[in-house]
Amino acid sequence: MQITWLGHSCFIMQNRGMAGVVTDPYDPAATGYPPLQIESRIVTISHDNPAHNHIQAVSGDPFIIDGPGEYEIGGVFITGVATQAARDEKTNTLYVFDFGGIQVVHLGDLNRIPGQSEVEAFGPVHIALVPVGGGTSLDASRAAEVVNLIEPHIIIPMHYATSAGSTSLEPINRFLKEMGLTEMETLPSYTIASVSQLPEDAQVIILEHPRKG
Repeated sequence: MQITWLGHSCFIMQNRGMAGVVTDPYDPAATGYPPLQIESRIVTISHDNPAHNHIQAVSGDPFIIDGPGEYEIGGVFITGVATQAARDEKTNTLYVFDFGGIQVVHLGDLNRIPGQSEVEAFGPVHIALVPVGGGTSLDASRAAEVVNLIEPHIIIPMHYATSAGSTSLEPINRFLKEMGLTEMETLPSYTIASVSQLPEDAQVIILEHPRKG
């Protein structure tokens, strides 16, 4: 499968023979990133915010998932889990995707450390898409705590400050410091064919963000 970051919390995930998935499509006016021009069969929305729910940007008459539940579309199994902790807290839905045995979790706008029972409900997580830039979601230190709880093989940061984005978020280097890392090379996308290719030790992968035209 291939995972490409489109900016902010938006990714496109594709696996041969399965439906494509776009997560949290954004409104350019809300993020500063270039307009999205993508087609997908599935779109997931973590919460009701223009930076995360701009479904108009996705063509192809996609199936929209915007809350908790279990779904199976085009060979992809998806579990949505609500992470609202209190009545006055915003509702966030994280999603666990099963692409032929490769388990990917997109944490959406998670802003707290989940309990152990919640983490166990995720099941095994091979790849975690984690907000790290603070604002309304996890900051660098809490993101590192969540990573330690979930114990994924691959960590792909999202929702942080870049040269293309206009939101007030922390830069990626703060999260890297929390993880004991320095500046890293970025990749255009992350590709993996099977679980057997996953590294034994946790690895942070930095994906390239779209550039302003």
